[in-house]
Amino acid sequence: MTRKATVRKERIIRDDRLGFRLDEQTKGLIERAAQLERRKISDYCLTAIAEAARRTIAEHETLHLSERDRTAFFDALIHPPEPSERLARALADHSRRVGA
Repeated sequence: MTRKATVRKERIIRDDRLGFRLDEQTKGLIERAAQLERRKISDYCLTAIAEAARRTIAEHETLHLSERDRTAFFDALIHPPEPSERLARALADHSRRVGA
């Protein structure tokens, strides 16, 4: 895909807007960073916000286990414990209600 086709495609996709106010110091900081990367301010902001959003989502959707916890987790998967009496009753009750 050519550069022009890519730009046209981006223009079609970028229909939504996001607006916010910021103080002069923060605006200057963003302008300087965009200038250092030789990018437009809007492109710089869009990229920075998208990266921050991806990091936030990853932090909330990723489970970090210690080595001890990881070992216990995989051990439970490989050698699952026998169901307790309470769990067996709950499963039997569920099967009666749902009919599965």
